Amino acid sequence: MKVLKFGGTSVGTTENLHKIKAILTNDLDQKIVVCSAISGVTDQLVELSESIRFKNTPVITKKIDTLKENHFHFVNDLIKKPSKRENLKEGLNQIFNEILELTQKEYSETLSSSIITFGETLLTYIFNEYLMIEGVSSTLIKAKDFMLVDVIDNPNIKQVSKKLKSLLSKLPKTQLYITQGFVCIDEKGNISDLRRGGSDYSATIIGAAIDAEEVQIWTDIDGVHNNDPRYVDETYSISHLSYTEASELAHFGAKVLHPQTVSPVIPKNIPVSLKNVYDPRALGTMISNETYGEGLKGISAKDHITAVKIKSNKAVVGYDFLNIVFEVFSTYQTSIDMVTTSNESVSLTVDNKEHLEEIREELEKFAAVSITSGYSIICIVGQSLIKDKKSHKLFEILGYIPIHMISFGGSDSNIMLLIETENKIAALQLLNEKLFLAKEEIMAF
Repeated sequence: MKVLKFGGTSVGTTENLHKIKAILTNDLDQKIVVCSAISGVTDQLVELSESIRFKNTPVITKKIDTLKENHFHFVNDLIKKPSKRENLKEGLNQIFNEILELTQKEYSETLSSSIITFGETLLTYIFNEYLMIEGVSSTLIKAKDFMLVDVIDNPNIKQVSKKLKSLLSKLPKTQLYITQGFVCIDEKGNISDLRRGGSDYSATIIGAAIDAEEVQIWTDIDGVHNNDPRYVDETYSISHLSYTEASELAHFGAKVLHPQTVSPVIPKNIPVSLKNVYDPRALGTMISNETYGEGLKGISAKDHITAVKIKSNKAVVGYDFLNIVFEVFSTYQTSIDMVTTSNESVSLTVDNKEHLEEIREELEKFAAVSITSGYSIICIVGQSLIKDKKSHKLFEILGYIPIHMISFGGSDSNIMLLIETENKIAALQLLNEKLFLAKEEIMAF
């Protein structure tokens, strides 16, 4: 069995749903299909949640009416037979009544999660009904019945597997099982979510849970590109990436892939392929435990980075100094991306500023602290990158772009550069010019 995930832009038009149906019925293999909400709907539901929080009843009513109108218009375009169309709308009305009932309750984080996950519920209901109308063997299953994720960064795959396999065993055998991405149940049994973009993560958790043959992530671009195509011309799709290479590119900003996507499938060696809904025949990118050539593969950039410089006041030095610094960040569960050290000082970066003031207070008990925002990390990725004869060219950008920190050595598959965000696009374009002169040249390791 395979797991196929389709994102918000992929399911965002009725034309695309027809394309997806063709992809799913291209063979008779059983598949679990994971869908996001229609593009933009989750943002609308977040706004609805905020309206509940501030008890803005007129806005609540207007937003629900808008959501219903948009989904009904979507159904009108998708389903041509009037009787089938009206039956589908009746089902949608029941879902909107559920949303309306929730808006009458007191605001809480749990209520907010319940509200913002309805986008996936609405889309998967529409899609499953459409498939059955088209004569495709399909069954809708609810993610909240099996996606028990008590720790988002470390999901209990065995727990999900037990629930999901039990659920599937009780259902009639069908070609397709349609379910929601993004949605999960927390350790208290409440509806929660896997954070924005988490449908990719849903797919690989499910893939690991059922020991899938393959997980396919379908988007509007043909795989992971060697650089950011939003800012750089003449990028190309990377045909193969190792789990490590893909994880590095995703963590440091490759938008096509959620940062945690590959982690669930690594222990079971399940390949993940990234495919293009608009060009299903394109090779896309295959991610697996195999390494296809050493050296430079791709570049990504991560924004909203804060630099923290910590200089010891001499009361604490050496290994005690480093130990205490890292303990402070650990206490406040704040991850560090880059770090450079000397005997009496540490420079590091974080992308989460939630507890930064508390961290500053702790650090200032034994050090002088300087905190500066407005940075981006550019990550250059490739297996055994240091062996690539072209790697030295990345330092040629020093003549054009100020670099505030360089990190290499934590992994042999990436080099990280800290730059001011205002210079990010210029840096990406310069690196593309210096490192990716031609696809054939780059891929011949």
